Amino acid sequence: MKLDSRRVPVPLLALLLLSLFEFAYALPQNLAVPGGVAVIPIAPGETATYNNRPVMVIQDQEESFAIVGIPLSEKPGSHKIKTRTRVYEFTVLAKEYETQHLTIENKRQVNPLAEDLKRIRREQSEMDNAFTNFDTEIPPAFNFSLPVMGPVSSPFGLRRILNDQRRTPHSGLDIAADEGVPVIAPATGKVVVTGDYFFNGNTVLLDHGQGLISMYCHMSRIDVSRGDVVQEDDVLGAVGQTGRVTGPHLHWSVSLNNARVDPNLFLVD
Repeated sequence: MKLDSRRVPVPLLALLLLSLFEFAYALPQNLAVPGGVAVIPIAPGETATYNNRPVMVIQDQEESFAIVGIPLSEKPGSHKIKTRTRVYEFTVLAKEYETQHLTIENKRQVNPLAEDLKRIRREQSEMDNAFTNFDTEIPPAFNFSLPVMGPVSSPFGLRRILNDQRRTPHSGLDIAADEGVPVIAPATGKVVVTGDYFFNGNTVLLDHGQGLISMYCHMSRIDVSRGDVVQEDDVLGAVGQTGRVTGPHLHWSVSLNNARVDPNLFLVD
């Protein structure tokens, strides 16, 4: 069953989606590592926090689960989530990610000028506002399909060396595809950010509810507007090579409670 409009009001969308979900979810893969997701059973009716941030809670039939995004920077060992009535402990296991060396011809994309830094800070603030949002009115949708078909040119978590300079780990998947190939929404969501950014090029962010945000970068064009509600398989734009790139591809990121996590953990087989 498909909804008829991308611009369905969110409260109406919530009612429609609840009837589709029938309160049964295929939960994300439980992989408690840096950059992974921890699925933690909790008492029904509770809310939960991790590192003082609210986390997604799913009522799946008779059970409740906290779905916790673990930052790539998190240290292995014992960690805790808190609810109103108790503390739940879980273990984050160590994970090693490979290193990737890239050469960027546009040196300004590696060492930005002072004027560029002002733009970068402004754009980062705009994206951070989306990543830190926790919208409980949007029913969570996290059974994802791939937004574009193609080989993975850079997997999640790579420790990147750009022009012999160490940079932050790769926080998404790079999927190689020809310029102009449509980029589709992997699940229902609300468009919360669109823009042409210094590093990311043409970018769209979707809010899938309860702190789950997906991001699509380097597109040649954007076909949606802020405030649109899109369904799975709706076209967001097209693959391109805008921003800091070495060729046409889609950079796809998934953020959960403001932690960038491996998008593969949300893909439905």
